[in-house]
Amino acid sequence: MDEKLKGIVSQWLIKADNDLKTAEYGLGADEPITDTICFHCQQAVEKYLKMFLVSKGDEPVITHNISILVASCSRYEPAFKELGKYDFLTGYAVSLRYPDDFYMPEVDEAREALAAAKEVRAFVTGMMA
Repeated sequence: MDEKLKGIVSQWLIKADNDLKTAEYGLGADEPITDTICFHCQQAVEKYLKMFLVSKGDEPVITHNISILVASCSRYEPAFKELGKYDFLTGYAVSLRYPDDFYMPEVDEAREALAAAKEVRAFVTGMMA
């Protein structure tokens, strides 16, 4: 990977990690704001997957859908298919941001989303090592 691409990938990692940190900090609050935590977990996973695609010289598709991104990553590394189990995060990308279909996740659900985001981070960065 050339230096310019390394720099771009590094920026993706910073942005994804910031979403993950935001979720972690939020979960540690006295009154966790679970919709925001779940949203940032989804955003982190989306960015980790797009980071992998960028590292391969791919232009990631504009989507919040985790399954689509996993399928794209699987073209380069079939093991990514196991991340399909985290597609439940896709629903947090848009639906939680607006009151149309009001839904507030429970704290346990936010913990599950954070655990998923951490697992995806470990998987993707491991694949890129």
